[in-house]
Amino acid sequence: MPYLSEVDGQNLLVLARKAIVEAVSRRELPETIPKEGIFGQRRGVFVTLHVRGELRGCIGTTEGDEPLGEATVRCAVSAALHDPRFPAMRSEELEGLHIEISVLSPLTPMRPEEIEIGRHGLVVSDENHRGLLLPQVAPEHGLNREQFLAETCRKARLPQDAWRWTSTRIQGFTCEVFSDAKRAWAN
Repeated sequence: MPYLSEVDGQNLLVLARKAIVEAVSRRELPETIPKEGIFGQRRGVFVTLHVRGELRGCIGTTEGDEPLGEATVRCAVSAALHDPRFPAMRSEELEGLHIEISVLSPLTPMRPEEIEIGRHGLVVSDENHRGLLLPQVAPEHGLNREQFLAETCRKARLPQDAWRWTSTRIQGFTCEVFSDAKRAWAN
């Protein structure tokens, strides 16, 4: 996969913010979603929202089933309005909104000893359970490799040692992360 430029990342952030503002303020989606260049690539993407430093939503997809522009809009709006952990975002929260977009590499099978903290995100799955943590989670919470695996299992609603089971599948990925944190907090 080609690397994204800082301009590509900023364009994705602008698109995500526009989609969130329109969805929260007017309950509408953008009329047009760009499809050229970066917006037409098929990549997994996660959109993480913070309001005044607090997690407010995170929704994404690991598969590149749709163009990145469409996936970014869908995930951004879903994170703002439909993350089951939080109530729908309100208009007055938009001023303190900080958006982080993680564009994923394809998932690849990974052995526990291959995991690099801060570089790899994880997907742990076993039968009907699946959990995902982005690469930035481990360093943000001071997790070592085994703790990161255990937390990914917990996210999958599996026992924390399920990563040791032969039936459990561990997949890794990397991300290109773009954030508007500096701009959002410049107010």
